[in-house]
Amino acid sequence: MADEPILRIEGLETRFFTEEGQVNAVESVDLEIDDGEVFGIVGESGSGKSVAALSLLGMVESPGRVTGGEIWYRNAEFAATVAEDTPEAVDGDYVNLQALPDRVRRTLRGTHFSMVFQDPMSSFNPSLTVGEQIAEAVEAQRRARANPRSVASRTQGYGLSQYLMSLVSSSRDFVTEESRDRAIELLDMVGIPDPVLRAEEYPHEYSGGMLQRAMVAQALAGEPEVLIADEPTTALDVTIQAQVLDLLARIQAETGMTILLITHNLGVVARMCDRVGVMYAGEIVERGTLTDVFDSPVHPYTQGLLGSVPELGGSGGAGGRLQPIAGNVPSLLDHEMPDRCYFADRCPKAMEACLRKPRETDVPDRPGHSAKCYLAAEPFDEATALPDGYFDDGAAVAGDAKSAPGDGADVASDGGETK
Repeated sequence: MADEPILRIEGLETRFFTEEGQVNAVESVDLEIDDGEVFGIVGESGSGKSVAALSLLGMVESPGRVTGGEIWYRNAEFAATVAEDTPEAVDGDYVNLQALPDRVRRTLRGTHFSMVFQDPMSSFNPSLTVGEQIAEAVEAQRRARANPRSVASRTQGYGLSQYLMSLVSSSRDFVTEESRDRAIELLDMVGIPDPVLRAEEYPHEYSGGMLQRAMVAQALAGEPEVLIADEPTTALDVTIQAQVLDLLARIQAETGMTILLITHNLGVVARMCDRVGVMYAGEIVERGTLTDVFDSPVHPYTQGLLGSVPELGGSGGAGGRLQPIAGNVPSLLDHEMPDRCYFADRCPKAMEACLRKPRETDVPDRPGHSAKCYLAAEPFDEATALPDGYFDDGAAVAGDAKSAPGDGADVASDGGETK
């Protein structure tokens, strides 16, 4: 891995402006992802994981909007090209993606960044064969790279508008045989049996696992540096899940690409990731190496997630009781969020200090391990522990005055997954 991270995210904030009010989906997220690593973001549904990934790619749709923060991407060639027209976006080999015009940022999708979405059935066009759609992705990237003005000018000569026009016209007039052959190679690479025949089939003729593999093939069409896999094992049985994860691990090992893995499944994180960040209410509440976070969790929310997973042969194994996280999730609406730790009303170790917003604190003697929790640097103090029912009887009104936003999520357990 390189000494400097390939991605550096600083203070990322994403809001949705609805009729009910402002919804804070991502709240002040700081993140560094190293070149060639698999970084996992884990959290329950609604914690902000997928929105953070879409924010990274500039794909948040209305009424959502990235309202703050910077996204720094390290690529010397791209930085040199961008510096000519947008010097304020460049810092050495890094480019702040948030400072780029939309037309330039779009050129990174597919060539530098690709995404595997949650639901492959809704992501493929049902009226075109799978091979044709992958071949179109290959062709679009091939033509973009043929542009002599390189990365920042890929919207000139051939770009998004021309690609959209190609969808209206016959794809046979657009896709070359070379791109079709490459599409078959990609299908073979991801383990699709008889790829020549399968390339001529439509999405509904694929099983869920095969369609997920085909989506991975499409994501690899532009040979990206960073692959974002958003819940890549959702709705798949455990055998197919294992095959998809093995596929991603093999591709990462062969290509050295960086993978950002979004999931609610702690088992997937344990199997795939080098480092992990735990999200709750739109924040990264704990981060560190896989060993640090799984074996020595600091934040009570992380401890609760791990306690919700059944362990065969352990105290929570077959016949044993799981330990669900008590309480209710916080509201997503800005005006209903309290100015304190968002997890305090569900936390079994809530103290008086938790009525103030905690800062991210390094865990002593564990480099790279940190948590947004007072327990990261000091032990639990029973003398200042909040009494049972503190947040139920109105006594907490003063401590819940609104000034800091966030969003929330729900907790459940289903075969070892937190949802």
